[in-house]
Amino acid sequence: MPVNGSGEHPLAGSSPLSREFFDRPGHEVAPDLLGRVLTHGPVSVRLTEVEAYGVPGQDPASHTYRGQTPRNAVMFGPPGHLYVYFTYGMHFCANIVCLPEGVGSGVLLRAGEIVSGTEIALARRTAGAGRTVSARDLARGPARLAVALGFTREHNGLDVCLPGPAAVLEGDSPKAGTIRSGPRTGVSSGKETPWRFWIDGDRTVSPYRPHVPRRR
Repeated sequence: MPVNGSGEHPLAGSSPLSREFFDRPGHEVAPDLLGRVLTHGPVSVRLTEVEAYGVPGQDPASHTYRGQTPRNAVMFGPPGHLYVYFTYGMHFCANIVCLPEGVGSGVLLRAGEIVSGTEIALARRTAGAGRTVSARDLARGPARLAVALGFTREHNGLDVCLPGPAAVLEGDSPKAGTIRSGPRTGVSSGKETPWRFWIDGDRTVSPYRPHVPRRR
């Protein structure tokens, strides 16, 4: 889904997905997000890999497992909002909240293909790094995707269902039979739950990495 000759994104003028779309369990929303386009300002990403997380007390891998805290409060808000968190002391990652207010569930945005704003995404990914980044790797992984889209802590709680700085738009549906599912990446609890979804054969999908305990 490249930018057209006028420099305008082919989905320009499209309406964001409805709040009802996200008012479902994360493992139902997740595969339906594949092929959709997440846009934030001048940069847009076609989602190729996502990962669902369940409700408090049921999914030990979820940030909401032990209940609401100041950090995860957005996850307990209305569906269709971004939950942006800082991890490992160096990376931001972005999720979209699912299910009704007060429940606490979401979908982690793991990887995608930049379909507009490539130069801006590249500048963000290479700032201060002194290295090059391929088009394939611009948003290949949750932290890289967040950097490419310019998401930081200030975007925590941003509504993606209203016309504004960020939105999830319609896109090209994956070909029939190309959506795959499997264990979630890098989680120590609930790691067998097959709630990671991706478009089979897409080069921007990140490699699967099982959790490896840290040595003390």
